[in-house]
Amino acid sequence: MDTSTQPPPRAADLLDAVGPAFSRLRRAQALNVEKQVSRKDFTRTLVLNIVQDGPDQEGQEITVGVVGERLAVDPSVASRMVSDCITAGYLIRAASQRDGRRTILQLTPEGHETLARFRRHQRAAFERITKDWPEEERLEFARLLIKYVDSVGEVQHDPGSA
Repeated sequence: MDTSTQPPPRAADLLDAVGPAFSRLRRAQALNVEKQVSRKDFTRTLVLNIVQDGPDQEGQEITVGVVGERLAVDPSVASRMVSDCITAGYLIRAASQRDGRRTILQLTPEGHETLARFRRHQRAAFERITKDWPEEERLEFARLLIKYVDSVGEVQHDPGSA
């Protein structure tokens, strides 16, 4: 189909298409690039990324509760997800340095390697998907996507936003 004769999309149409595009992206998250990422491994990396990202506010420590808040899941679901990562050898529980009664989460060397492997997979997927794009567009999209995600984080932590 020749798209060169079609008018460019209207701004409203383009912005309306963002939500459905995110839905399609979510469904394709584990794109088979080198080898398929299992649902379990994908879920584990969500937890491991939260632990690696660390606190997002002064005095916060990464606990099962923080994992649950950031993933927007019930505490029991977060607890099962964390327990799975511990059983797999990716996380350990440690005593809080601020409050010895609390348990915090830390990555093991295996957890760090799992995240590194997943990031290599994500980069390979990005490079495969954008292989026919001009280099300037690939880098600009990467920059804007990171900016968008950072802005999402700022909005989530701004009590004045609704």
